[in-house]
Amino acid sequence: MIAIIDYEAGNLTSVARALTHLGYENEITYSAEAILAAERVIFPGVGAAKATMATLKKRGLDEVLASCYDTGKPMLGICIGIQILFAHSAEEDSECLGFLPGYVKKFGTTDAGGKTPHPTLKVPQIGWNEVYQTQAHPIFEGIPNPAYFYFVNSYYPVPETEAVVLGQTTYGLEFCSAIAHKNLIATQFHLEKSGHVGLKMLHNFLTLR
Repeated sequence: MIAIIDYEAGNLTSVARALTHLGYENEITYSAEAILAAERVIFPGVGAAKATMATLKKRGLDEVLASCYDTGKPMLGICIGIQILFAHSAEEDSECLGFLPGYVKKFGTTDAGGKTPHPTLKVPQIGWNEVYQTQAHPIFEGIPNPAYFYFVNSYYPVPETEAVVLGQTTYGLEFCSAIAHKNLIATQFHLEKSGHVGLKMLHNFLTLR
């Protein structure tokens, strides 16, 4: 059974349909018992960091996810699911799960020198964009380099450790769009909306050893 974390966000059913299409039994759930018993966990969806973290804490799912991480259960984050893995998000000044050192920044915000890069950049980024693989990983098996994936994001992760970065994308600037660390894999792009390459990556996650 694959547990899809239910935290009152949108797009969960799209992921469930993709898993069903691939032939994998899955459940959208906020039951701690079901999540802890699942073979793998997927945290997908669209939403704001503060509201996401508030729902996770209300349901005790922050502790459940921490337990899954600590015990080595395979975990996949999609969109907001990559952002909350880091310590802090600039979106409403939100403290996140902190599984990985780093933070989440908004496109077009000022840099250290006080300048605003690409002030005319359309935010959010919506549509197809290229992902360049920066290191080999089984999650990218059978995926061209680069390949196009579907994005919907106003914020992007800035990992403190370069070693966790698997993929990069350019949108006004070059940003991290895929990460992996131990049992964690996460993408800023939507696998479930990215056609055959997205389905292939989902399959790769579901068959990772």
